[in-house]
Amino acid sequence: MAKSYELKASLRERVGKGAARAARRENLVPAVIYGDKKPAVAINLPAKEASLTLHKGGFLSQIGTIDLDGEKVSVIAKDYHLHPVKDFLMHVDFMRVAADAQLTVEIPVKFENEATCPGLKLGGTLNIVRHTVEMIVPANAIPEAIVVDLAEAGLGSSQHISAVTLPEGCKPTITDRDFTISTIATPGGAQATEEEAEGEE
Repeated sequence: MAKSYELKASLRERVGKGAARAARRENLVPAVIYGDKKPAVAINLPAKEASLTLHKGGFLSQIGTIDLDGEKVSVIAKDYHLHPVKDFLMHVDFMRVAADAQLTVEIPVKFENEATCPGLKLGGTLNIVRHTVEMIVPANAIPEAIVVDLAEAGLGSSQHISAVTLPEGCKPTITDRDFTISTIATPGGAQATEEEAEGEE
């Protein structure tokens, strides 16, 4: 299951650009919590802790806890904005998450047995068509990754979603085709784009 995090927050009494700029001057990140049929709540997060959480990776695919003045709220980050020049965190949108909810999340793809992959040992190249797969997953069991096993992948082979053992309760949002995740390109062969790889299916 994807790792979790907890961030302390305070209620933001004023909203708007002026209030947001004032919060940033105090080393706070403006944010909002919405969803679950409840009113949106404007909050401030400590900039250092929020940035550290973001840069640990997987920020948009983890269930987190916002400690809002002692009230614990389960959330998932749906969007965030970085400063276009200085690259610091400027704003975060969080969605409330009920324990029994189903979420649509981009799950990273992880490859195993690359060292023993027959196609790679013969000089082939692993061409990753999809680094993530959009999936519908249980909110209380978001997987850290889906795993593609290359133990028997030969030269010129393609690895499709049907060959992947998906975590329980998880399913891809694309259901109308057996899409390609990766290929083992032959030495000197051109790497396939996602459209070209899927066009061969």
